[in-house]
Amino acid sequence: MLIEDKLKDLGYEFPDSPAPLANYVTVRKSGKRIYTSGSGPIVNGIPSIQGRVGSEVTLEQAYEAARLTAVNLLSMVKSEIGDLSRIRVVKLLGFVNSSPDFFRQAEVINGASDLFVEVLGENGKHARSAIGTSVLPFNIPVEIEMVAEVIDK
Repeated sequence: MLIEDKLKDLGYEFPDSPAPLANYVTVRKSGKRIYTSGSGPIVNGIPSIQGRVGSEVTLEQAYEAARLTAVNLLSMVKSEIGDLSRIRVVKLLGFVNSSPDFFRQAEVINGASDLFVEVLGENGKHARSAIGTSVLPFNIPVEIEMVAEVIDK
């Protein structure tokens, strides 16, 4: 089954790769490695949810925002290499827009990690960091960047 079909079965529309918002690229392939810029829960160019986790955004909403961010990261990678069945996720760096007393950042980023394993299986398992921050661009609750690699079939 295609990765895009698995995402559809999970209720996600596979988006076009988001356009960069400044003077950078959203994805860069170097050798077999693929590096993405940070991405968030953006739908049709606008944030699907905004606010700090632990005050304006619940843990459950932030978890779902991380899943949507993972879908956007996959669309970025697809725009670079075409075939998502050829990738292995190596590392995620996740930032969570957190209220001062919120300390469950890892549970938020689990949303992205869980989605990658659901659609990529073993190739979705990765190393990861989850960091709390006091603000993110456009007041999004989550921003994630990814390192992946192209694998031989």
